[in-house]
Amino acid sequence: MNRQPSACPGPFAEMAQPEMASRRHWLRSIGGGFGWLAAQHLLGLEGRSLADGSALANPLAARPGHFPATAKRCIFLFMVGGPSQMELFDPKPALDKLDGKRLPESFGKIHSQFLESDPLCLGSTRKWSKCGESGMDMSDLVPHMHPLADDIALIRSCAVDSVVHAPAHYQMNSGRILMGHPSLGSWLTYGLGSESENLPAYVVMSQPEGTPEGGAPCWSSGYLPAAYQGTLFRAGPKPIVNLASASPDFTRERQRKTLDLLRDLNETNLDPADAELSARIASYELAYRMQAEAPEAVDLTREPEETRELYGLNDSRTREFGARCLVARRLVERGVRFVQLYSGGGPVAMQWDAHDDVNANHEKMCGLTDKPVAALLTDLKRRGLLDDTLVIWGGEFGRTPVAQKGSRGRDHNATGFTMWFAGGGVQGGKIYGSTDEIGLNAVEGRAHINDIHATILHLMGLDHKRLTVLHSGRDERLTDVGGRVIRDILA
Repeated sequence: MNRQPSACPGPFAEMAQPEMASRRHWLRSIGGGFGWLAAQHLLGLEGRSLADGSALANPLAARPGHFPATAKRCIFLFMVGGPSQMELFDPKPALDKLDGKRLPESFGKIHSQFLESDPLCLGSTRKWSKCGESGMDMSDLVPHMHPLADDIALIRSCAVDSVVHAPAHYQMNSGRILMGHPSLGSWLTYGLGSESENLPAYVVMSQPEGTPEGGAPCWSSGYLPAAYQGTLFRAGPKPIVNLASASPDFTRERQRKTLDLLRDLNETNLDPADAELSARIASYELAYRMQAEAPEAVDLTREPEETRELYGLNDSRTREFGARCLVARRLVERGVRFVQLYSGGGPVAMQWDAHDDVNANHEKMCGLTDKPVAALLTDLKRRGLLDDTLVIWGGEFGRTPVAQKGSRGRDHNATGFTMWFAGGGVQGGKIYGSTDEIGLNAVEGRAHINDIHATILHLMGLDHKRLTVLHSGRDERLTDVGGRVIRDILA
């Protein structure tokens, strides 16, 4: 699967300087030309179809992974700002007893962003239930998830390397704390292509208030070809910006003729190694097909009233996020490979960033999302889609076990927090890893972001060590030089 976009300008590149061209150089260059012809044939055999008789291989054509996958598609529910593990899925009775007291030195130093020295412990006031046959702990903030405890694998020992939002967003998406690297969705579509010819392989849906702090680099294709970048769907009846024709006189027939002419002109002198131009031509064709397909995919009036009620579309609190969850289900049904939904973005008041009052913040954010998230799992399950659809829930980090500046809020914590997986070959009712007695550090089964990414790729049929691209002389990969598959959560 080591697909490497070539930087070579063509099969005769070595003959650019005649004084250096020997008989050996000439034979090797000529061989490169025949190699390209052979490559076209092999691409066709592997299912990388040639569209409309053109000489351009489709970079998004579906292709097999390294081994049989348990998940064909993935939905990532990203809770922007950092949900508190101690208020949701990881109760800490010892912390509750320490409420208002100095943090014992035995727990070590807290690495956070805004804490003053010598902070006081902050216990949780949430009520907890043992849910499902597994007896999984869930708080009263997520009551709609209680009946689904046996469908999810809870990872309580997650860790990243930054306590600052944007770098942590980049790392949760790309494995690195700096922007410019390909995102998870880009790597998946690079490795597997798309099962849809009329919709993007990789869709991102942010909330109306704005995108997360990391912005567009969170769904960038980085140094992978541009065809693998995420497509941002916005709120409202026209989710894809600039998809419709600017003028009503510019009919689909006229647009088709224009695209055909543009393609013919581009292909006249197209160098087979020009991946950027090839991707641009393919994107024009995809945009044309999306004009007909995308409006139907996001038209929720086609859904029965029972389904609309399930997702909370009749409730002003849950309508917006519920609609996006329902669109996500409709998209994966139609072959979209990776869908990412952001809960949180724009103003701090619309994020899971509970610096002032963790209860007030999480009551609001869970009120917006709990019912739609549970509806998505329920709907996928009853349609037979959850078995091969991987659903992920989590934020860029968690929260501290101590209060911030005398408030009832918590600061950022990167050394121990919770995420959950469901469907797609995941063992339901599983609790993996643990944090210490106060929820500060992962102490058992530490799951670094590299491990989380390696596990996602594995469930999708990809070996994280073999999914690479040559960039600046280095074989880059999503997991950098780390990563292990968390096999204990696999079914």
